[in-house]
Amino acid sequence: MTARTLNRLPVPGATLHYEVTGTGPLLLLIADGDSDAGAFDSMIDLLAATHTVVAYDPRGNSRSQYTAEPTGDAVATSTADALALIDLLSPNAPAFVFGTGTGAITGLDLITHHPDRVRMLVAHEPPCIELLPDATDARAFFEDVHETYLREGAPMAQLLYAGGTGLDEDDLPAPEDLRPEYRDLLDRTHKNTETYFAHTLIPFTTYRPNLQALVPHTNKIVPAAGRQASAHLPARPVAVLSTHLGWPVVTFPGPHTGYASHPTPFATLLTQVLEAELT
Repeated sequence: MTARTLNRLPVPGATLHYEVTGTGPLLLLIADGDSDAGAFDSMIDLLAATHTVVAYDPRGNSRSQYTAEPTGDAVATSTADALALIDLLSPNAPAFVFGTGTGAITGLDLITHHPDRVRMLVAHEPPCIELLPDATDARAFFEDVHETYLREGAPMAQLLYAGGTGLDEDDLPAPEDLRPEYRDLLDRTHKNTETYFAHTLIPFTTYRPNLQALVPHTNKIVPAAGRQASAHLPARPVAVLSTHLGWPVVTFPGPHTGYASHPTPFATLLTQVLEAELT
C-alpha cells in the first residue's frame, strides 16, 4: 500500500480534511453528495502510481466540519475549497480533476472560473438537471426530496432519493462482507445525509453550467458516466453536456459508484483518459 498522509486545511467557515498519496502531477478527487474521501480508497493506490492523488471530505461532510453556519452560494463555496487545495498542493501547475456527482458540478464551476488551474476535468455524472428538456419534472423530484426531508427527516428523504436516482440498484456486498474501511465509510456518510439534504441537494442540482464559458475549454473537459447508470436521472445531463462540448461520453465500469464497486477497471480507464490528454 502506498503511503498516505492525512492533513487539515482551514478555509473560511470550515476545516477541510484531505489525504495525499503518491507522486507526480496533482489529481484532485471530489466526492459526491454525502460521501467523503473514503469513497475512493479502493482505487487510490492504482492512481498514485502515476499521480499525486488528493482526496478530501467536502465541506460539512465527515471530517471536514463547519466552523461557522453555512451561508452564500454553496457551489461557489465548494469551488473555492477545491481551488484552495489545488493552490496549496500544486501552486505552480494546474491539476487534473475527477469529480463525481455534485463533485463533478464543483469541477465544472472550477474550470469555468479558474480554467488556468485545471489541466483536465473528468466530469462523472454531474446532476445539473437544468440542462434536461424535462428539467421541470426533475426539479420537482428533487424539491419533493427536500420537502420530505424537512417534513419527515433524512431517512425518508433518502429512500425517496435512492429510488428516484437509481442508487437503490447499486450492488453492495452484505454488511458482514464489507471491508472494515468501507464499513467505516458508510458509518461516516450516514451521518452526512442531514448536511446533504439541508445544504447541498437543491443548490447543486439546480446549478446551470455556463455552456458558453465552457466551450473555449472543451479540450480539457471529459464528460463521463457509469455503464449501469446512464439511464438514471443523475447521469442523464452529461449526455446533453457532451453534445454542447462536442465530445462523446466516456463510459466507465459499473453504476454511479463504479469507483467503489469496480475500482481496478475504473482506475485503469481513468488513468488512460488522463494520460491521453485531449490537448
